[in-house]
Amino acid sequence: MLTRTRTPAVSDWFTGEEDRFRLLGTRCASCASVFFPREDVHCRNPHCAGGTLEEVPLSRTGRIWSYTDSRYRPPSPYVSNPELPWEPYALIAVELESERIVLLGQTVPGVTAADLAVGMEVEVVPGVLHEDAETVWTTWQWRPTGVAG
Repeated sequence: MLTRTRTPAVSDWFTGEEDRFRLLGTRCASCASVFFPREDVHCRNPHCAGGTLEEVPLSRTGRIWSYTDSRYRPPSPYVSNPELPWEPYALIAVELESERIVLLGQTVPGVTAADLAVGMEVEVVPGVLHEDAETVWTTWQWRPTGVAG
């Protein structure tokens, strides 16, 4: 049996596995603004003269700010097999607990928009974006807290 390589869909945006999985952002040393996706060149805060940007692990939990479901097959470069039926998925905007910034992401498989509510607590977990014969392309997903999986 061949072992497939696990490769992040976007490098340097997350790290760790299971309970140690974290999204990675950056924080400006001058104004303390936090950014995700990460910023490695300059502070995006228009009121800041700029400072050193430091990588920071982001909160693992947050609350649903908004949500919807995706009922259509997105266009390229999204990878999906047109031979298979489209499987809708829930997409949520999550306000992170400590940073108070809002991030988008898919829910874990099996969680639908009908299972969600604004204000519900969720946690970030490792997920799979796509798989092929050689590679499992990894990403992050959101799971309601207290749900095993």
